[in-house]
Amino acid sequence: MAKNDLISGSIWDEYSNEVVRRMNNPSNQGEITEEKAKEMGAKLIVADFGAESCGDAVRLYWAVDETTDKILDSKFKSFGCGTAIASSDVMAELCIGKTVDQAVKITNIDVEKALRDNPDTPAVPPQKMHCSVMAYDVIKKAAAEYKGVDMESFEAEEIICECARVSLGTLKEVIKLNNLTTVEEITDYTKAGAFCKSCIKPGGHEAKDIYLVDILADMEQEKLKEAADASAAGVSSFDKMTIVQRIKAVDSVLDTEIRPMLAMDGGNMEIIDIKENLPHYDLYIRYLGSCSGCSSGSTGTLYAIESVLQQKIDENIRVLPI
Repeated sequence: MAKNDLISGSIWDEYSNEVVRRMNNPSNQGEITEEKAKEMGAKLIVADFGAESCGDAVRLYWAVDETTDKILDSKFKSFGCGTAIASSDVMAELCIGKTVDQAVKITNIDVEKALRDNPDTPAVPPQKMHCSVMAYDVIKKAAAEYKGVDMESFEAEEIICECARVSLGTLKEVIKLNNLTTVEEITDYTKAGAFCKSCIKPGGHEAKDIYLVDILADMEQEKLKEAADASAAGVSSFDKMTIVQRIKAVDSVLDTEIRPMLAMDGGNMEIIDIKENLPHYDLYIRYLGSCSGCSSGSTGTLYAIESVLQQKIDENIRVLPI
């Protein structure tokens, strides 16, 4: 059933058109057989991951060129809800053409943002955010199978909510991006704290080193410190800056937060122009090096750049690649 055929104002209005399209007609659903992998001169990797919290499960197939570690093809089978199918479809698509090491860097945030119709509107209601976490986990499972290591070796950060597999970095990013102030809001956006509740505060059935209430308190202190530092330094608001000052401010953030990340994959970017399109400031950029031909430049990487600039400089900045 198409989204437009549903009753206006229903729960379906909280899902993006892209989610509904992939629910109904996933592009990468299926399997890769041993025979097909051999025809491609590739090694077949099959990884399964299930979310105990909701009962959904996904199987990921990779055909990997062992000489380059590049994923030549990626398919999935999903046993779960429509959102799990849509998330798995995007997840499989984002893997194609990447090396195994590059694929491991794909996060649940990348998956969810790739499902959005526009950068500012979440693709799914908060209670379905955990489906993209499962897609994130199965990638690590496949990479572990290929490299012959434990899945935990790919954990770059501490997992705060084991039930929903939500990391400290993800929680901080979601709290800052959406200006969250309560545990209930965190749960709505990430599913953290929705199940066993041990991660919310001390006193649950499992002790933790860090709890959601601790993260909220730390983020609030960080916000107050940033405001105080900006006030003490007499930093001008973005709307008061000249075009030259705006470019310098953006370039400074790019140098410290973005360009080092791009350089790891042999890429870079340059500012073309900043134009007022009030209430937005449209930042036109050009990808350089390997970034110029990378498909993630219009999805996960683009959203990452935009998110950092909105947090560090002005929430109305929009990034447009040309």
